[in-house]
Amino acid sequence: MSRVDSALETSVTAPNPPHDCPLCPRLVEFRLMARQQFPDWHNGPVDNWGDAAPRLMIVGLAPGLRGANRTGRPFTGDYAGDLLYATLKKFGLAVGEYRADPADGLALVDTMIVNSVRCVPPQNKPTGGEIATCRRFLDATIRTNPQARTFFALGRIAHESLLSTLGERRAAFPFAHGAEHVLSDGRRLVDSYHCSRYNTNTGRLTPEMFEAAMGRAAQWARH
Repeated sequence: MSRVDSALETSVTAPNPPHDCPLCPRLVEFRLMARQQFPDWHNGPVDNWGDAAPRLMIVGLAPGLRGANRTGRPFTGDYAGDLLYATLKKFGLAVGEYRADPADGLALVDTMIVNSVRCVPPQNKPTGGEIATCRRFLDATIRTNPQARTFFALGRIAHESLLSTLGERRAAFPFAHGAEHVLSDGRRLVDSYHCSRYNTNTGRLTPEMFEAAMGRAAQWARH
């Protein structure tokens, strides 16, 4: 059995890929380049992070090159984390101080963060094939957390990947910022534009808009 075949076999039930996951050749090549350039960085798939038994699951896109790919913790080390964690704290979904460092003592409450694609992609743009290949880890995460009845999707790609993972028709649940969906099994999905610096700098997403969407997700998670 080849290394890739072995990974395909063992990843079926694993919520996180191995540090040297071989499944996506383009992402492997980019990872190896980053390891040569930045040997002290995490430079590998970024694991789920948060509460051990979450009721809210936040689904992101992929690690940022100088954010989670550097630090090894989702949304840690770049602007997106500044807005995300400040908002989670406001709704009691995080405690402690966020200092863009995995050792900062920050902890999530009733919440887990999982990315649709676990490795940093070039230009922050995973291909459709990479999204589909990595979907097995999102599926395993959801299956091992049946108590998570509310999802918060950060951007269209996360939204669509989540729907595909759950076996839902994308056309039945169109993405829109602030949209709230009742899925076929009764679980809830709330959509938001991604909390990236680009979206906030261009005014596409304001802190108030983000807080409104997150507030609804928090309300459903504690319903």
